[in-house]
This record gives sequence, structure tokens and C-alpha cells, in this order.
Amino acid sequence: MKISTSQLVAWDDPLSSAITSNGRNYLDPLSEQAPTESSEREKSLLPLEQQAHEQLAPINVQDKRVVNAATDINQLAPFKYPWAWEFFLNANKNHWTPLDINMAQDVNDYHHKLTTEERHVYENVLAYLTTSDILAMRNIGLAVMEKMTAPELQIYQARQVYEEALHTWTYQHCIETLGLDQSEIYNRYRVIPEIHGKITMANQRLSSVLRPDIDLHNRDDLEQFVHSYLFFAAVFEGCWFYNGFSPIFALQRRGLMKGTGEQLQYIMRDEVMHCAFGLRVVRQLLSEESLSLDPTRVNDMWEEAEAAEQAYARFLLSEPILGYSAEDHIGQFRFIANRRAKQLHLAEPFPGAENRLPWLDEQASMRKEKNFFETRVTEYQAGAALSW
Repeated sequence: MKISTSQLVAWDDPLSSAITSNGRNYLDPLSEQAPTESSEREKSLLPLEQQAHEQLAPINVQDKRVVNAATDINQLAPFKYPWAWEFFLNANKNHWTPLDINMAQDVNDYHHKLTTEERHVYENVLAYLTTSDILAMRNIGLAVMEKMTAPELQIYQARQVYEEALHTWTYQHCIETLGLDQSEIYNRYRVIPEIHGKITMANQRLSSVLRPDIDLHNRDDLEQFVHSYLFFAAVFEGCWFYNGFSPIFALQRRGLMKGTGEQLQYIMRDEVMHCAFGLRVVRQLLSEESLSLDPTRVNDMWEEAEAAEQAYARFLLSEPILGYSAEDHIGQFRFIANRRAKQLHLAEPFPGAENRLPWLDEQASMRKEKNFFETRVTEYQAGAALSW
């Protein structure tokens, strides 16, 4: 079979295929050479190609917006939000999987060293987290990312979706490694009111912006979206996750469940970045769209979140474990909530709240000292130094 030169594509110069054997350049609307009879198909397409070519104007970076932009969502650079690209680069310096951590001691600790109260805490922390990270993944992937109209924002959020999936794998790995009843653990959020209450609150916020008719050009819908995003950044990831790891860290600092504790240290660093990014996007949205957060809605958010956290803490720690109590958990939630409010330049929701866990920030940081013969050396970074 003979192939004409007009059918060949030069892979090192694919645009050359637009130049046919008769010499007409269909990328050049000014070309005046008339097509031959053999190019009637190209002739019928020419007006469309010319029209498309004439409409492709260079993008002005200042036309980019967090939402509701009319620019090409596929054009990454120039950046309007270089800080978002830095989040993405920083996140990609961090790589780990749950298989990197030795869980042998945890198996022994859980079955032979933990008290009944400590096993209750451990199991229910995992029961809450397994559902929460899937919910967080759905929020970013379905409710937030698809509404962003600047690709540098979407790219970091794509990484965030992956990280939430990785966190879910981590909890499942812990549950499976310890031989826990997976069906029973995964269903606790449906049958334990104190866990179900937190999940229900988050689902309601998510559902409010997953409506098929939501229109961010509409002021009311846009405000609903911002308040929903604020909840997930400041409360769900910024407080509930941050605070949610603390009971396991309390065990870890006593030398118990060290493998699980190390896995949560890795997750904590991801979640701190998720929170910081979300709060930065909220601030950008408020500025770009000339919005103001409704103080009543924000105050109600904090009060509802604190009430749910109180109920959860009193269920989780109805009997305190050594070095950690329900009062510590609730007090620390209030302290962290004030920190998140300050980051948004908002009034503290719980004035006077004290740092009940002064060891938490240090405990949450990865220790670099490792026994080479006990565990793989992982400093939660790959290829570059990561400063926090």
C-alpha cells in the first residue's frame, strides 16, 4: 500500500503534518494557494480552523481567578498564585506509604500491653479516622477542585486527593495488621452516635455545595461555598484531624503503639499543609470576590464543632488513660481553634483557652533518630530538604 506524504506525521515536528502535499499550510490562514480537488475535505474544514486560530489570544495572568475565571483552565503558567505551586512542590518532597513502618511491636502492644480503656481509645480513633479521610477526599475531589479555575490550585488539590486516599490506606493497614474486625470497625461511625455526629455535620456541609444547581456566580451560592470550604480547612482538617491524633500520640510517647504513632506523624504533616492551603484559598477568595465571612455563621460553626468534639471526647475517654483525658482533648480543641481563627484574622472563638498538651507539637514532628536495625530510615522527604 502506497502512503502519500500528506498522510505522514513527523513525530519530532507534528505541526508539519498541517502542511499537505500541495504545499498549503492550514496553520497559516493567510496562505492563498488554492487547494486541489484532492483536498476538498481540508477545504471544508478550513473556515473552522481559521476561526479557531483567530480566537486563540494569549492569556493575561491577571485574568486568572480562584473561581469564576474565563481564562483557559489548561494553561498552567504564568502563575498568578505561585504560593499554590510551592505547596505542590513541597508536598512532592514528602513520600511515604504505610508499608514503610514496622508494625510488629504494635501487634504485641495491642494484644498484650494495652488496657481495656486504651484499646477502646485506639479502636475508636481509627473508626472515626477511616470515615473522615474518605469524606475529606470526596470534599476536595468533588466539591472543591472542580470549581477551581486556576490550574496551579487544582494541581495541589490533586495531590491532596491522593494523600487522603493514602491516609485511608494507612488506617486500613493498621486495622488489618492488628487483626481487628474490619466490618465492625468501619461501621462504628454508623452506630456510635458520638462518631456519627461529627460525620453527619461534615456531610451536611459537603452536601450543601455538591448540589447540581450550585452557581458560584450567584452571591448566595458563593458564600455557601466559602463557608463550607472554611469548615473543612479550619475545623475538619485544622482541628478535628490535628486533635484526633492526640490520643494515639499519648500512647506513643509512653512507648506504646509506636508504629501507629509514626504513621500518624506522617499524616499530621500532610494535614497541616492541607489546612494551611485551605485557609490561604479562603483568604484569597474573600479578597478577590470582595466577600466578608458572616460572624454569626462562623460563631455557629465553632460552637457546633466544639459540641460535637465534646461528645466525642467524653465517649472516647469516658475513662481517662494515663496522661490523657477528655478534658485535655476538649481543651486542646479550643486552643487549636483559636490558632486557626488567628490565621484567618478572626476573633478567637474560645478566649483564654490554654495549651493543654504542650508536648503535642514536638510529638507531632518526625524524629530523625532511627535504629537502623529496627526500622527503615524515613525522614518524610525525598530528594530535597524539607523545613517546617
